[in-house]
Amino acid sequence: MESSQKHKVAKAAGFIMATMVISRILGYLRDVFIYNQFGQNRITDAYNAAFSVPDFIYTILVGGTLSSVFIPVFSSYVATKREKEGWEVASIVTNWVMIFLAILLAFGYIFTPQLINFLVPGFDAEAQLMAVRLTRIMFLQVIFLSFAGISMGILNSYKNFTAPSIGSVAYNLGIIVGGVTLSIPIEAIWPGYGIAGFSIGVVIGAALYFLVQVPSLKKIGFTYHPSLNIHHPAVKQILILLVPVLIGLSASQINLFVNQNLASTLSDGLVSALRTGQRIMQLPIGIFAISIAVAVFPTLTTHVAREEIREFKNAVSLGLRAVVFVTLPAAVGLAVLRVPVIRFMFEFKGGQFTEVSTAATAEALLFYCIGLVGYATIFVLSRTFYSLKDTKTPVAMSVLSIVINIIFSLLLLGPMQQGGLALAYSIAGIANMVLLLLFYKRKMGNIGASVMLKSFSKMAVAVAIMAAAVIVLLNLFEFNLDMSNKWLQIVELLLTIGVGGGIYFLITYLWKMEESSLVIDIMKKKLGRRKRLGNTEGGV
Repeated sequence: MESSQKHKVAKAAGFIMATMVISRILGYLRDVFIYNQFGQNRITDAYNAAFSVPDFIYTILVGGTLSSVFIPVFSSYVATKREKEGWEVASIVTNWVMIFLAILLAFGYIFTPQLINFLVPGFDAEAQLMAVRLTRIMFLQVIFLSFAGISMGILNSYKNFTAPSIGSVAYNLGIIVGGVTLSIPIEAIWPGYGIAGFSIGVVIGAALYFLVQVPSLKKIGFTYHPSLNIHHPAVKQILILLVPVLIGLSASQINLFVNQNLASTLSDGLVSALRTGQRIMQLPIGIFAISIAVAVFPTLTTHVAREEIREFKNAVSLGLRAVVFVTLPAAVGLAVLRVPVIRFMFEFKGGQFTEVSTAATAEALLFYCIGLVGYATIFVLSRTFYSLKDTKTPVAMSVLSIVINIIFSLLLLGPMQQGGLALAYSIAGIANMVLLLLFYKRKMGNIGASVMLKSFSKMAVAVAIMAAAVIVLLNLFEFNLDMSNKWLQIVELLLTIGVGGGIYFLITYLWKMEESSLVIDIMKKKLGRRKRLGNTEGGV
């Protein structure tokens, strides 16, 4: 990737990463409030089951699917100075999404009991009734998130990542403020809505997510057309790409549904343990992998539109290496520190999250970490194929990953319980990643595999040294000190993470790895500094 392009991607990724960090911290605080107020039991199981339904609808319809096929098409209009026609396409797509969404939500609202029974058949009648009520409340968030998703696609096409990133922060902030305010009773003044208060908070957060982006849409000149012209060439192109992408991006969600369905037959709280473990595993993916993938995607589509194949492959190579560079040590670090991390995050004196909850969640997290790098790289690889307007390959691999997940889930559920479900999910993600890489090489020929393998080998050595140091420090704390003390927990995590991360980055920096330079540049952009990278270039 050219230095100027690398600088732009780093700048965009740095800002996205900064807001992602804030958003994830707020998401963590949201979970702390929920689990310490209600515990890890059938109440929070019902909340998590309810949250997954509207979240799935949004992800497959707008958040992942539509944005993945819309951005390449809309970006081509922006890149070729045909913005007026681009606005017409955006309007047509928005109108049809809202019509389809209204029908889908109507059916979802009517058949919520049947849907919940299918997703969590192991719940008793009371838990299922609670999940139905919470799901119907949270269906409203899909409307606002759909508008927000379309807005994000438009703004990203203009390389505007500020408003969507701030919107994600507003989303979690809305959930926390709304949830805490509405759930906690105030004696003689407010009875409180219990866990339903956080469901209402989800709707408030979704509304804020969209409203934050409206000023930026106006600034770039958004023009609305009340048109349903399905025969427009660009709309036809989007429709052709839409169905395969919908199937492809729904794979991860379907795999989570499989886990949730089977976990509902286990002990109370294990649905929540899986959900919490998966969310923690998603932290480095959300902060780093998605930031890099979102930032590089418009660059990839621009290279394709201009037929700049060499630059395209350079961007993909560096994007993949950067994602692995950050998520590999994160995966190993989370696996080693799983108990201290969960204990610090959720165990509080007088709270409902206990040592038993920590152990159950830690077991799930351990096996989720195995697939962390796989799922992180899928974000870049899938967008690589979408930018090439190839949707069939990611779809085929995603469907295969669903089959793999179901098979291994059924095999591992009995002997390993929630750990087996998490491991099956990880195996499916790794298989998806490997197959996408193989088909990408088949499609593009020389993709710089030797450069990537050399980098990954260096990363593995650095991670092994990092892990050894972290384990030594961890044992010094765990076997010699009273780790029920919250201040000691903080010191333990700060020291182990600081030393481990420092060792890893020092080794890779001394080896002059290009990925290290990119991540450092991203951090500089995140902190407001604007130094350019050196003219390092990875061969492809």
